[in-house]
Amino acid sequence: MAVSHLSPEEEELIAAIREIASERVAPRAAEIDRTGEFPWDMKELLAQQDIYAMPFPVEYGGLGSTKLAVVRAIEELSRCCATTGLLLAVQQLGAMPILLAGSEEQKRKYLPPLARGEWLAAFGLTEADSGSDAAAMRTVAVRKGDRYILNGSKRFITNGGLAQVNTVFALTDPQAGTRGISAFIVERDFPGFAVGRIEDKMGIKGSQTAELIFNDCEVPAENLIGREGDGFRIAMRTLDRTRPGIGAQAVGIAQGALDLALSYARQRVQFGRPIAENQGIQFMLADMATKIEAARLLVYNVAEMIDRGEERFTMYSSMAKMFASDIAMEVTSDAIQILGGYGYMKEYPAERMLRDAKITQIYEGTNQIQRLVIARELLARASA
Repeated sequence: MAVSHLSPEEEELIAAIREIASERVAPRAAEIDRTGEFPWDMKELLAQQDIYAMPFPVEYGGLGSTKLAVVRAIEELSRCCATTGLLLAVQQLGAMPILLAGSEEQKRKYLPPLARGEWLAAFGLTEADSGSDAAAMRTVAVRKGDRYILNGSKRFITNGGLAQVNTVFALTDPQAGTRGISAFIVERDFPGFAVGRIEDKMGIKGSQTAELIFNDCEVPAENLIGREGDGFRIAMRTLDRTRPGIGAQAVGIAQGALDLALSYARQRVQFGRPIAENQGIQFMLADMATKIEAARLLVYNVAEMIDRGEERFTMYSSMAKMFASDIAMEVTSDAIQILGGYGYMKEYPAERMLRDAKITQIYEGTNQIQRLVIARELLARASA
């Protein structure tokens, strides 16, 4: 297991989360997947155990945990249930624009109930025709007196329709490209805000993914995050800091799949002996474990870079998310292969793990975009 430099208190916290995940989260995972219903009991569990509080500063009711502790918590939860791990990851994602660029008044109003888990957060950047190309967004915000009027929609929004606090990005200057994007805090009950379609997904089925619709939605001017035109920079700074969480989710899924494959291989008897004694299976297990450890090290490394206050970590954030999610797909597929026919059946969690792993290659920036980010950073460094 990769070495991570946590304080004794944080090590105790992660050990407690590991126990909670095994004893209370794991038994719910299959049912959450089967019903596709949002796991309110898991949301309450994370709130009661102060797990939601981890990414938030102490002065706003949080635990002030390190980034490393947060990614390890996401990993432990995701090892048992990717949907439950996502609860913590998306709470951090939705709140991050406020943490990075919000006013003191905004922080004091919105962060404490998010840290307590009383409110849920969502991050509204993606649109039907604007995914990797954020500049193609069509949602607009027009200042009218002491309010902004938002018109447009967002698509594929995690916690959509459930979140009381939505950080939403819209064009305040449509002619300025990315420099015309601004960020807003949109509360669920603001006039003109509605929820459209609820998506029926391949994986993370208990996580609600929805369309957000803004029809002359009235947002108080004080809910602008930062200044007009700061939105794109806020969004990119946010994703730099939250992508390691998706890498951690992927590592957790992969570790859960390896644990399952190891247990099955030791018990499954063919030709008079456990299949774990077959060299072909041993090689698969060895490769799976090595890939997971490499992914884990990348995730922990960038988390510690952020904790140290380093500024140039974008490339490493992309590497961690990209590599870990690709590995999660490989490892879950191999786990199914080791389980054979049983791996293909819903009786075992391997097929769920593969379905859950796929989204980690897509959201918070597709892995193709991550490769572009990495390559551009490499070329810029070479030129310098």
